[in-house]
Amino acid sequence: MDSDVLHIPAQEMLNVFTSILVKHGFPVEKALQCATIFTDSSIDGIYSHGVNRFPTFVDYVAKGHVLPAAEPSLKNAMGSIEQWEGNLGPGPLNAMMATHRAIGLARSSGIGCVALSNTNHWMRGGSYGWQAARGGCVFIGFTNTIANMPAWGAKDARLGNNPLVLAIPYQDEAIVLDMAMSQYSFGAMELARLKNTMLEVDGGFDANGNPTRDPGVIIDTRRTMPVGFWKGAGLALLLDMLAALLSGGLSTHEINKNAVEYGLSQVFIAIDLSRLGDSSIINKTIESILDDYKSSVLVESGRKVIYPGQRVLETRKANTIKGIPVQRRIWERVVML
Repeated sequence: MDSDVLHIPAQEMLNVFTSILVKHGFPVEKALQCATIFTDSSIDGIYSHGVNRFPTFVDYVAKGHVLPAAEPSLKNAMGSIEQWEGNLGPGPLNAMMATHRAIGLARSSGIGCVALSNTNHWMRGGSYGWQAARGGCVFIGFTNTIANMPAWGAKDARLGNNPLVLAIPYQDEAIVLDMAMSQYSFGAMELARLKNTMLEVDGGFDANGNPTRDPGVIIDTRRTMPVGFWKGAGLALLLDMLAALLSGGLSTHEINKNAVEYGLSQVFIAIDLSRLGDSSIINKTIESILDDYKSSVLVESGRKVIYPGQRVLETRKANTIKGIPVQRRIWERVVML
């Protein structure tokens, strides 16, 4: 076993997170809810937005960027569309509320859209895709961020990498795509830098404008590679526009006036599949698509194609049994909080 890696039981991690959040001003129920989101992300192998991100989250709480007891409030309701004010509350809790509300609107109208302004980093966006899918709903969600990605053909960061989440209920779980508009999220690059490993493909540019796989260099230059080059940059721009317009909140260039990332705009859309006229054939349709997908001719023998979210299920099972792998220095930092 790698002496630099600890395996923390999920219940222990949950207890530690909860007690730290209570210590930093969270009401007990909110502390447990928020700690559960961080723990679940870690169980699923999304360490960059789980245990590894937890110290930064607590730091934002201590500096007043995240208000532990704040509750979101309704600004405007227009049938199946609602605008909510996040009041700088904890991003994961605001996002969980917005997803729950979008599901509720979908139950009554078939589709529900909740746009949230003045909120905080939602951490792992896929959490809300899983939440909606378990409620029987398709999910579409996106957030803007502080400027951390250049427009295609530019040097300076003017775009956010604006994560997008798509989820579809499948069997007892879900198919969930959770992706930033940069080739790698900053959380993924920070994890690679922590492990002292290179990225699998070019993820950004160095100070001289050369493509690089060195995560530390990309983090320093803030010149991330948009997915699909100009296409990813264009999609990031439109997601920012939609988030700001639908929520009545800040856009990336306004968020960028802050020293750190807070006051974000987010959108949560749920579609109730049971309301569709042909809902009885949904599972058969998904199975047919996946069967064809899995029959792909492989480039290398011994490998397999996987659908979005499939690896998460495998990691979840392993980490539940063996404990969540955490870099020793990360866990030592956590318990000192």
